[in-house]
Amino acid sequence: MARDLAAKSCVLLKNDRQALPLKKSGSIALVGPLADSRINMNGTWAVSGDYRIAVTIKEGIEEAVGNAVQVRYAKGANITDDPEMMRRANVFGEQVVKDARTPEAMIEEALAQANASDVVVAVVGEAADMSGEASSRTTIGLPESQKALLKALAGTGKPVVMVLLTGRPLTLEWENDQMTAILNIWFGGMETGHGIADVLFGSVNPGGKLTTTFPRSVGQIPIYYNARNTGRPQDVSRPNEKFRSNYLDESNLPLYPFGYGLSYTTFAYSDLTMSHTQISGQQTLTASVTLTNTGLYDGSEVVQLYLRDMAGSVTRPLKELKGFQKIFLKAGESRTVSFNITPEHLKFYNYDLNYDWEAGDFTVMIGSDSGNVKSAVVNWKK
Repeated sequence: MARDLAAKSCVLLKNDRQALPLKKSGSIALVGPLADSRINMNGTWAVSGDYRIAVTIKEGIEEAVGNAVQVRYAKGANITDDPEMMRRANVFGEQVVKDARTPEAMIEEALAQANASDVVVAVVGEAADMSGEASSRTTIGLPESQKALLKALAGTGKPVVMVLLTGRPLTLEWENDQMTAILNIWFGGMETGHGIADVLFGSVNPGGKLTTTFPRSVGQIPIYYNARNTGRPQDVSRPNEKFRSNYLDESNLPLYPFGYGLSYTTFAYSDLTMSHTQISGQQTLTASVTLTNTGLYDGSEVVQLYLRDMAGSVTRPLKELKGFQKIFLKAGESRTVSFNITPEHLKFYNYDLNYDWEAGDFTVMIGSDSGNVKSAVVNWKK
């Protein structure tokens, strides 16, 4: 069960040129400070967990490929080179281990392994106690030691698959531009190594979705999908218009929206159809899409339902998640996915703290994540 959960909780954030799943042939350069770090696999909230029985990613990959693939390992970098960050992250044990070698020597070793291999798997991210209580950071990108390693690896021209351990959203704009594939594995627990190997080599097709919004920049925070509208919202077709709610130096959009997550296969959504466009009272509205697996792999998709109350006595969010269904489809298979919506889905706490709904127009949205939906409008009368 632990192995299954480690695999199924992964979120595939990028997969250019079908870099994943990896082939069980040739050679792999496995690099990064978390590739063979047993103590960091369980994460910060595993208070009673015994990290000594955790499976590292290096162990999981080596067991998965046996003699079929040559695995070349190099640490490549420390989790951080900042001594104060290291001290604070090690308050419950030595999770950040400082290597005796210089950063330059570690990167040189990693480059030698990368240049001799077909593909690079770089395991990077946070130590277990770099997130959690009393672990806020003013910048939430990868530590500079690890970013320097990734920059050097990107310069080799080899495909680089970034495996990310993290307990929170990180700012990954450069990584999203430069890495061939990104697999976010959070902290996978005692069977991390086996579960992640299952995903990397295709025994499990990732289908996880983000439960948080990943910003492009720390300056966008707070950023979340169900925000209220502003008085002067930005028109996405006119991003440079003055006197609108926007940035001079950044997009309003997140890097990865709430609900986002890719698969080794691809899915297509039809236009949304509804049983009514005018409805009243306690009637049920049925909203449907046809979901098609358009790729080459069998896989699962989390189909998400969002609603927006277009006007209310209390300011309403731009959208609210109201339901989801995880649908498994074989390659080429299609299925109609329907959601039944009742006034219970429309309720909110009004100024008098009564949990009720109000008549008006509602936008119904169904899609793969909060930023990619099909929509239609229904007028609901009391």
